Amino acid sequence: MTFKRPAYEQVTIAHGGNTVTLRPSLQAVYTLEARYSLPALHEALQEHNFTIIKDIILTTSDSGYQDAAAFLSSFIGKPLSHFFRTVQQPLAELLIMFTPAPVKQAHTATPANFMTWADVYAALYDRATGWLHWTPETAWKATPTEINRAYMAHVEQLKTIHGSTNDQDTKQPDPHQAERNIADGLDPEFDREGLHALKYKGKVR
Repeated sequence: MTFKRPAYEQVTIAHGGNTVTLRPSLQAVYTLEARYSLPALHEALQEHNFTIIKDIILTTSDSGYQDAAAFLSSFIGKPLSHFFRTVQQPLAELLIMFTPAPVKQAHTATPANFMTWADVYAALYDRATGWLHWTPETAWKATPTEINRAYMAHVEQLKTIHGSTNDQDTKQPDPHQAERNIADGLDPEFDREGLHALKYKGKVR
């Protein structure tokens, strides 16, 4: 069965009367990626690395550290195989949510592929606090997908308000250029190369 992301990204796991809700907030995924890397997190789940899996649960717990600790303690005295069977599928779904879901729009808001995941998460934070004017607390609590979709909606809103004057306005921008523009505080669709070309042409004349 193909996994379908829920509208509100989180997973809930119950065992022995204890329930823990895990949410891939930007703060949680940024922290875990910095500690292990995304490939290592997926590998840990496949290889049943208890230490890393425990850290994933504690770090992403949206219902509080105590709930996560109580959930983990419910497995004390039981075979680890039972623990892994319980958490395997929910955590596999959670790790998928660590990356922004694709957005089907005329322009892509997903950071460029050449960036590291640390760069991607930093760019999402910058978009949330800089472009969307969210507070740092709100940005850290949102998931990568939520930030990506909100940013995309913001870009579409600006296009609707200001309109498009020619066919080039609907052309998909170079994602590399867009990221450089954002880093410099410019509009993501600002045509750097076009400006340089005009300057060069002026010098030649």
